[in-house]
Amino acid sequence: MQVDISSSLRAGAGGASTLEIEASTIRELLTRLVERYPQMQAHLDEGIAVAINGDIYRDDWTKEIPPDADVVLIPRIKGG
Repeated sequence: MQVDISSSLRAGAGGASTLEIEASTIRELLTRLVERYPQMQAHLDEGIAVAINGDIYRDDWTKEIPPDADVVLIPRIKGG
């Protein structure tokens, strides 16, 4: 699947704006992302969200990713 990376997270992905990653769940996606780009772990530690077809997931890493889904990694918005 193609995963779009928001601009503030691209440094952790070697500057890439999109990546091809095979994963069936959000957890698997994040695991494979860090395996390929270890520097992305710092962004994960700060908090990210994953948008799948426009729905944003912040904590449900077991969510399945449908085939041909639009997937975007975005920084988590901090409340205050």
